Amino acid sequence: MLYRISLAALAFALFTSVSPCQQTPPDDSTLPGVPQRIGRNSLLQPESKRILGVIPNYRTSPSLQDYEPLTSREKFKVASEDALDRGTVALAVFFGGVGQLSNSNRSFGQGGAGFGRYFGAAYGDLLIGDYMTESVFPTLLHQDPRYFRRGTGSGWSRLGYAIDQIFWTHNDSGRTQFNYSEVIGNSTAVAISNAYYADNRTAAEGVSKLSMQLGVDMAANILKEFWPDLERRFKRKHRRDTTANNSN
Repeated sequence: MLYRISLAALAFALFTSVSPCQQTPPDDSTLPGVPQRIGRNSLLQPESKRILGVIPNYRTSPSLQDYEPLTSREKFKVASEDALDRGTVALAVFFGGVGQLSNSNRSFGQGGAGFGRYFGAAYGDLLIGDYMTESVFPTLLHQDPRYFRRGTGSGWSRLGYAIDQIFWTHNDSGRTQFNYSEVIGNSTAVAISNAYYADNRTAAEGVSKLSMQLGVDMAANILKEFWPDLERRFKRKHRRDTTANNSN
């Protein structure tokens, strides 16, 4: 619970750092807000592989212009890049530590062995969730697992867009439809997790886990939408500071 709240708080902080009325000026063809051709090569070269140097960001694309669907193999590549990234492992270590400190699953125990169980369960959650929502169900249902950044418009409109993408996505024909892959994929991941969460197998707990997971993915969408704006701010500030230091 704590790590999910932390991610949501981080997404909110990132959003508030960008003015809600601000628009991203398309003054450079390399900026994420400028429509670009999105083909299969964009899958291999995303805007930034990680957000904040930790959170994997392999399935974000900067535009829907000249849309091209992914093959099944490419969908599994996206899931594998996310699931096997060192950032995902680092997140599992953090989540496992938080779980052990809060003693969220007493059957896991404490000590080194207990931490191993917490880490394994946390990594299992991330890995299974990635494959279910980014490859298995997108392949079966012919849906696109990528997040397409809007990049322009007011901050509030972009926030609404990022939240909306949890429930609406594009199929392989480029048409918008309900995001069955996200909802059914996460539901399946929660059901599978019952095999190793012996203390939390009630229906109410399952609904709570699903709701929280959808909230986590929503927060992740907000991070993906606004992180490039904040990253450019950091780079501009760094350049100004460097110039000022050099002139002294």
